[in-house]
Amino acid sequence: MQAFEIASQPSITSPQGFRSIGIHAGLKRRKLDLGAIICDVPANAAAVYTKNAFQAAPVKVTKESIQTDRKLQAVVVNSGQANAGTGKRGYQDALATRQRMAELLGIPDHFVAVASTGVIGEYLQMDKLLAGLEQIVEKASHDPEDTFAEAILTTDTFPKKVEVHVQVNGQTVKIAGVAKGSGMIHPNMATMLGFITTDAVIDSKELESLLKTTVNETFNMISVDGDCSTNDMVIVMASGLAGNQALTPIHPDWSHFQAAFHYVCQELAKQIAKDGEGATRLIEVQVEGAPRKELAQQIARAIVSSNLVKAAIFGADPNWGRILCAAGYSAPELDPEHTDISISSVLVAKQGMPVPFDEEKVTELLRNETVVIQVNFHQGDCRATAWGCDLTYDYVKINGSYRS
Repeated sequence: MQAFEIASQPSITSPQGFRSIGIHAGLKRRKLDLGAIICDVPANAAAVYTKNAFQAAPVKVTKESIQTDRKLQAVVVNSGQANAGTGKRGYQDALATRQRMAELLGIPDHFVAVASTGVIGEYLQMDKLLAGLEQIVEKASHDPEDTFAEAILTTDTFPKKVEVHVQVNGQTVKIAGVAKGSGMIHPNMATMLGFITTDAVIDSKELESLLKTTVNETFNMISVDGDCSTNDMVIVMASGLAGNQALTPIHPDWSHFQAAFHYVCQELAKQIAKDGEGATRLIEVQVEGAPRKELAQQIARAIVSSNLVKAAIFGADPNWGRILCAAGYSAPELDPEHTDISISSVLVAKQGMPVPFDEEKVTELLRNETVVIQVNFHQGDCRATAWGCDLTYDYVKINGSYRS
């Protein structure tokens, strides 16, 4: 039985204490391009960041904010320019954004996080951005039209949103999340941004531990194109206004809260993978029978990241040899003679060898919106799941004219 309820109309402001807004500040030609999440109280906070060596200025500034007091009261996000590869000026621009938002809200500078997404190597249009912040503080509300979720998008075709409700000490605790990401997606803790709000009472250290563990099994298990962005981050804020007893791993409802939190992150990750630039199919790779959890994750990510596998899915070609190949180069120590491969539950290879199957049936299954690849190594008890998308002509078209 599921330990939580899924909201039919998710909103990042559903948890108690949160407001948000998205506006057009002029950073992009027409679309919404500047947004914020604001909490009425200092919220316990945690974040994970890209492992790219060339981290963007907003990543550095947000790290400094959260490390100072492990609390946040606002997150400012712009789209259009990534403020990456912008040197000292970019860093100062990120600091100025943080400072101005703090002034407008009357809170310490380090209670503000900043995030950017868009073209690398372009400076922020600070006159427009800073003027936009005044509109944001004035208009922030429960944001029924989800303008914040729209304002953070770049090449995305839809906003990614999810919300769940879980019972803690008999109280309803809400967890909501929004994300953006469509290309440059290959997270190690992609261009991927995620924002999660909850009204649960939970300490920042517990929140950080939960976030890191969950991200490793969700956001870090997706890939669109193998490129790890300079700007990726996932931020979670907990207002504590639900009034429950503080959540820790020994709390009787911890497992329910953990499951609900995992669901929010997993669904956002899957929505990002599904919306890969030019994508027509969501690919889910299920690996089991591996000797170690880390190895299962490594194999699943290798298969879902393989351009040959992705191209075969786009062409509805049941070429299971490409799956076997990707599994083999990602884990050469495993014995291929024990490996079974299925495509959408149809066995296509057993013990590393071909078996008879209805190729027309599998070809039709490969045209479904979701394609599931199952690989069983029969060499252990560990399993992992990764998500990605097919590789289409449109991916090249989109990225060949990204700046135009």
